[in-house]
Amino acid sequence: MGALMRAIILSVLTLVTLAACGNTERPLRDTRTSDGGPDEFSVIPSRPLELPATTALPTPTPGGVNRADPTPKADAIRALGGNPAVQIAGGIRTSEAALVAQTARYGVNPNIRTELAERDEAARKRKKLSNVFNPLNRDRYFPLYAGQALDADAELARLAALGIIVPTAPAEQ
Repeated sequence: MGALMRAIILSVLTLVTLAACGNTERPLRDTRTSDGGPDEFSVIPSRPLELPATTALPTPTPGGVNRADPTPKADAIRALGGNPAVQIAGGIRTSEAALVAQTARYGVNPNIRTELAERDEAARKRKKLSNVFNPLNRDRYFPLYAGQALDADAELARLAALGIIVPTAPAEQ
Protein backbone atom coordinates (compact mmCIF):
# COMPACT_ATOMS: atom_id res chain seq x y z
CA MET A 1 0.00 0.00 0.00
CA GLY A 2 2.88 2.37 0.74
CA ALA A 3 4.36 2.06 -2.76
CA LEU A 4 0.96 2.65 -4.37
CA MET A 5 0.37 5.74 -2.23
CA ARG A 6 3.81 7.13 -3.12
CA ALA A 7 3.12 6.53 -6.81
CA ILE A 8 -0.23 8.36 -6.58
CA ILE A 9 1.33 11.29 -4.68
CA LEU A 10 4.20 11.48 -7.19
CA SER A 11 1.73 11.42 -10.10
CA VAL A 12 -0.37 14.20 -8.56
CA LEU A 13 2.73 16.32 -7.85
CA THR A 14 3.92 15.79 -11.43
CA LEU A 15 0.56 16.88 -12.83
CA VAL A 16 0.46 19.94 -10.57
CA THR A 17 4.01 20.89 -11.62
CA LEU A 18 3.18 20.51 -15.31
CA ALA A 19 -0.02 22.54 -14.90
CA ALA A 20 1.95 25.30 -13.16
CA CYS A 21 4.27 25.51 -16.17
CA GLY A 22 1.38 26.50 -18.43
CA ASN A 23 1.28 30.08 -19.57
CA THR A 24 -2.06 31.66 -18.71
CA GLU A 25 -1.34 34.91 -20.54
CA ARG A 26 -1.43 34.96 -24.31
CA PRO A 27 1.84 36.06 -25.91
CA LEU A 28 1.91 38.92 -28.42
CA ARG A 29 2.52 36.55 -31.30
CA ASP A 30 -0.61 34.49 -30.58
CA THR A 31 -2.58 34.77 -33.81
CA ARG A 32 -5.88 33.98 -32.08
CA THR A 33 -6.07 37.22 -30.10
CA SER A 34 -8.79 39.69 -30.96
CA ASP A 35 -7.66 42.69 -28.95
CA GLY A 36 -5.44 44.08 -31.71
CA GLY A 37 -2.09 43.74 -29.89
CA PRO A 38 -0.20 46.20 -27.74
CA ASP A 39 -1.33 49.76 -27.23
CA GLU A 40 1.18 51.99 -28.99
CA PHE A 41 -0.09 55.02 -27.09
CA SER A 42 1.11 53.57 -23.79
CA VAL A 43 4.72 53.65 -25.01
CA ILE A 44 5.14 57.38 -25.54
CA PRO A 45 3.71 59.63 -22.83
CA SER A 46 1.41 62.32 -24.16
CA ARG A 47 1.83 65.95 -23.25
CA PRO A 48 -0.35 67.44 -20.53
CA LEU A 49 -3.59 69.08 -21.60
CA GLU A 50 -3.77 72.86 -21.71
CA LEU A 51 -6.68 75.22 -21.39
CA PRO A 52 -7.00 77.21 -24.64
CA ALA A 53 -7.28 80.98 -24.57
CA THR A 54 -10.71 80.86 -26.19
CA THR A 55 -13.48 78.27 -26.30
CA ALA A 56 -14.06 78.81 -30.04
CA LEU A 57 -13.05 75.80 -32.08
CA PRO A 58 -10.32 76.49 -34.62
CA THR A 59 -10.91 75.71 -38.28
CA PRO A 60 -9.44 72.29 -39.10
CA THR A 61 -6.38 72.44 -41.33
CA PRO A 62 -5.44 69.25 -43.19
CA GLY A 63 -1.87 68.37 -42.34
CA GLY A 64 -1.86 70.84 -39.45
CA VAL A 65 -0.38 70.13 -36.05
CA ASN A 66 -2.17 68.60 -33.10
CA ARG A 67 -2.15 70.94 -30.09
CA ALA A 68 -1.63 68.06 -27.64
CA ASP A 69 1.13 66.45 -29.69
CA PRO A 70 2.50 68.77 -32.39
CA THR A 71 5.41 66.49 -33.42
CA PRO A 72 4.30 62.86 -33.08
CA LYS A 73 6.82 61.44 -35.58
CA ALA A 74 9.75 63.26 -34.00
CA ASP A 75 8.59 62.12 -30.55
CA ALA A 76 8.41 58.51 -31.73
CA ILE A 77 11.87 58.72 -33.34
CA ARG A 78 13.27 60.21 -30.12
CA ALA A 79 11.57 57.53 -27.96
CA LEU A 80 13.10 54.78 -30.10
CA GLY A 81 16.58 56.25 -29.71
CA GLY A 82 16.82 58.02 -33.06
CA ASN A 83 17.68 61.58 -33.97
CA PRO A 84 14.52 63.53 -34.89
CA ALA A 85 16.62 66.32 -36.40
CA VAL A 86 17.34 64.19 -39.49
CA GLN A 87 13.63 63.72 -40.19
CA ILE A 88 12.45 65.44 -43.34
CA ALA A 89 8.69 65.90 -43.63
CA GLY A 90 7.53 63.82 -46.58
CA GLY A 91 11.03 63.45 -47.97
CA ILE A 92 13.99 61.11 -47.93
CA ARG A 93 17.35 61.80 -46.37
CA THR A 94 20.08 62.30 -48.95
CA SER A 95 22.14 59.49 -47.40
CA GLU A 96 19.25 57.07 -48.04
CA ALA A 97 18.12 58.32 -51.46
CA ALA A 98 20.22 55.76 -53.38
CA LEU A 99 18.85 52.89 -51.26
CA VAL A 100 15.25 54.01 -51.80
CA ALA A 101 15.83 54.41 -55.54
CA GLN A 102 17.33 50.90 -55.75
CA THR A 103 14.48 49.25 -53.83
CA ALA A 104 11.82 51.08 -55.85
CA ARG A 105 13.38 50.42 -59.28
CA TYR A 106 10.64 47.96 -60.27
CA GLY A 107 7.84 50.12 -58.97
CA VAL A 108 6.04 50.44 -55.67
CA ASN A 109 2.67 48.90 -54.89
CA PRO A 110 0.72 51.44 -52.79
CA ASN A 111 -1.67 48.72 -51.56
CA ILE A 112 1.00 46.26 -50.43
CA ARG A 113 0.03 46.38 -46.73
CA THR A 114 -3.62 45.63 -47.52
CA GLU A 115 -2.71 42.81 -49.90
CA LEU A 116 -0.31 41.23 -47.40
CA ALA A 117 -2.87 41.50 -44.60
CA GLU A 118 -5.49 39.77 -46.77
CA ARG A 119 -3.07 36.99 -47.74
CA ASP A 120 -2.02 36.53 -44.11
CA GLU A 121 -5.65 36.35 -42.99
CA ALA A 122 -6.42 33.74 -45.66
CA ALA A 123 -3.39 31.67 -44.65
CA ARG A 124 -4.37 31.79 -40.99
CA LYS A 125 -7.92 30.70 -41.86
CA ARG A 126 -6.57 27.74 -43.85
CA LYS A 127 -4.23 26.76 -41.02
CA LYS A 128 -6.99 27.16 -38.45
CA LEU A 129 -8.71 24.08 -39.89
CA SER A 130 -5.81 21.93 -38.70
CA ASN A 131 -5.97 23.44 -35.23
CA VAL A 132 -8.46 20.75 -34.14
CA PHE A 133 -5.38 18.55 -33.76
CA ASN A 134 -4.06 20.93 -31.09
CA PRO A 135 -5.90 19.76 -27.95
CA LEU A 136 -3.33 21.31 -25.60
CA ASN A 137 -3.77 24.77 -27.18
CA ARG A 138 -0.06 25.14 -27.91
CA ASP A 139 1.46 28.23 -29.47
CA ARG A 140 0.90 28.04 -33.25
CA TYR A 141 2.98 31.06 -34.31
CA PHE A 142 6.18 29.29 -35.39
CA PRO A 143 4.50 26.34 -37.15
CA LEU A 144 2.16 28.76 -38.93
CA TYR A 145 4.97 30.86 -40.42
CA ALA A 146 7.67 28.16 -40.70
CA GLY A 147 7.44 28.14 -44.50
CA GLN A 148 8.21 31.86 -44.63
CA ALA A 149 11.34 31.74 -42.46
CA LEU A 150 14.59 32.68 -44.17
CA ASP A 151 17.53 30.32 -43.76
CA ALA A 152 20.38 32.81 -43.41
CA ASP A 153 23.14 30.31 -44.20
CA ALA A 154 21.41 29.06 -47.35
CA GLU A 155 20.76 32.63 -48.49
CA LEU A 156 24.41 33.61 -47.95
CA ALA A 157 25.49 30.53 -49.93
CA ARG A 158 23.08 31.46 -52.74
CA LEU A 159 24.39 35.02 -52.87
CA ALA A 160 28.01 33.82 -52.77
CA ALA A 161 27.29 31.46 -55.70
CA LEU A 162 26.00 34.46 -57.65
CA GLY A 163 29.19 36.37 -56.86
CA ILE A 164 27.46 38.91 -54.63
CA ILE A 165 29.60 40.17 -51.77
CA VAL A 166 27.68 40.57 -48.52
CA PRO A 167 29.76 42.85 -46.26
CA THR A 168 27.59 42.25 -43.17
CA ALA A 169 27.97 38.45 -43.35
CA PRO A 170 29.93 36.93 -40.48
CA ALA A 171 33.46 35.81 -41.29
CA GLU A 172 33.80 32.08 -41.91
CA GLN A 173 35.65 30.21 -39.21
